[in-house]
Amino acid sequence: MVPRWWALLTVVYLSSLQTAAPHHRKALYPSAYLIKRGEYSLINPTFLHSEEDTKLLFEILLAGMQIQGEKHPLLIPDEELASLRSVKTLEVICEDVLPKKLSDIRRLMADLAKRQQPLSWQDFERTVLTLVYTSQMLAQINNQHQKELWMETLVQLARSVQRDLRPS
Repeated sequence: MVPRWWALLTVVYLSSLQTAAPHHRKALYPSAYLIKRGEYSLINPTFLHSEEDTKLLFEILLAGMQIQGEKHPLLIPDEELASLRSVKTLEVICEDVLPKKLSDIRRLMADLAKRQQPLSWQDFERTVLTLVYTSQMLAQINNQHQKELWMETLVQLARSVQRDLRPS
C-alpha cells in the first residue's frame, strides 16, 4: 500500500506542473539567452530598468541611432550618448539579440500573433527595437517587392505592439 504522504506528494507535484504549464512558453528572442561577448557574459540583457533609461533611449533614437544589419555595429552619431556605460547593453541587444533577417522577423511576427498574454517587458523592449530596425531597413530598400515585404512586416510588428499596449 502506498503511504499517504506519497499520494500527497504526487498531488502537489502534478498541481505544480499544471500551474507552471501556462508560464512555460517558447522564447520570442532565443538569442537573448546565448550571448557571449568578450568581457560580457550577458544572459537575457535589457536596457530599460527605469524611467531615466526610457528617456535615454528616446534621446538616443532622436539623435539618429541606426541599428545596422548583421555583422555591423550599432551607430549612435552623438559621441557623448554613445560613450555612456549603459549604452553597451543596448549595443548587445541591437547587435546580438534582435533578429535582422526578414525570415527571422517574420517568424517573430508569427509567434507574436499566437500569444494570448501580454509581452514581458524584456520582450516588449526588444519588439519595439525590432520595429525601429524594420522601419530603418524599409527606408533603405529600393526593390519594390522587398519593400512590400518589409512594409507588411513593419505593419504587423506595429499591430503587435499596439495590441500589447491595450488594456486587458
